[in-house]
Amino acid sequence: MDRIALFLPNWVGDVVMATPAVRAVRDAFPAAELVAVCRPYVADVLAGSPWFRDVVLFDKSGPRDRRFWAVVGRLRRHRCDAALLFPNSFRSALVARLGGCRKVVGFARYGRGPLLTTKLRHTTDARGRFVPSPVIDDYNRLAVALGAADPGHRMELATTPADEAAADGVWNRFGLAKYPRVVGLNPGAAFGAAKHWPGESFAALARMLTQRLGSGVVVLCGPGERDMARAVAEQSRSPHVHPLSDIPLSLGLTKAVVRRLDLLVTTDSGPRHFAAAFGRPVVTLFGPTHIGWTETYYGKATHLQKPVPCGPCQQRVCPAGHHRCMRDLTPDEVFAAADGLLNRFPLPQSREARRAG
Repeated sequence: MDRIALFLPNWVGDVVMATPAVRAVRDAFPAAELVAVCRPYVADVLAGSPWFRDVVLFDKSGPRDRRFWAVVGRLRRHRCDAALLFPNSFRSALVARLGGCRKVVGFARYGRGPLLTTKLRHTTDARGRFVPSPVIDDYNRLAVALGAADPGHRMELATTPADEAAADGVWNRFGLAKYPRVVGLNPGAAFGAAKHWPGESFAALARMLTQRLGSGVVVLCGPGERDMARAVAEQSRSPHVHPLSDIPLSLGLTKAVVRRLDLLVTTDSGPRHFAAAFGRPVVTLFGPTHIGWTETYYGKATHLQKPVPCGPCQQRVCPAGHHRCMRDLTPDEVFAAADGLLNRFPLPQSREARRAG
């Protein structure tokens, strides 16, 4: 095959979980031109990676050159031999077929089966209900169906020189090189409030990390989470807790910061997978979501989840109003998990080598 279009997932973390499959396609078809089709807000996840010849931005409500028919036209000009569909949407399959992709590989859902040339099925139980199973395995199945070898589970990301320069600015601004360890906290989650651990709990954890371990703490945030990060730092009452709330933010900066951390403590959100892709230890706090959907088999990860009668409910906002699945998780428990990972996986490089590498 000369050209292959890869329709990337629509969530930041899912794009990271698709990287083993993307790498396997690249390895299976080394002479092919790979074209990424993706939402604008996930494009920077793979910035710096060597896999794609072109990136086609697809945004149904964005500028005209990113809408449905414009994307169809660009795909026609690429004359793609195949399309690999990570999203399960009808729209992605329709764009691939109208865009002239001769082979279209995807899961047969939402009535799009007739648009696919290679149809896969998700795992279901005896009643036909979907069984929680790792999405990374489903993505790998897509790559194998296209003709790639088993991709395995090693996720992979890269940073750009601009990303690293921005992270240098963070390290210099907060004097992070003086700390024996730097731990990142990520209190936000794009999915919804149900994934959030209380800000006062994050603040208590930050205080423990600084007082008991002498760590510096960086509080990550997205553009809509600046107040959340700032509140965690203020409530910690520690000069060693540094929010990124007043820093120019980007996915690239978040990647570069996570790459340098000794440990990340995070909600079930995209930066969790950044840590795994860069080989950093990570504690993930699960509440309303099934761990089984996003299991990545990463050996330096600890998952924490409180069993509650109403969960995991998979809802964006707690339908019962008590949010016990997250509130019952104590800072002491999270600190113990973090301390355990720091002891098991000390950073093997000097801090200066990490900044340069």
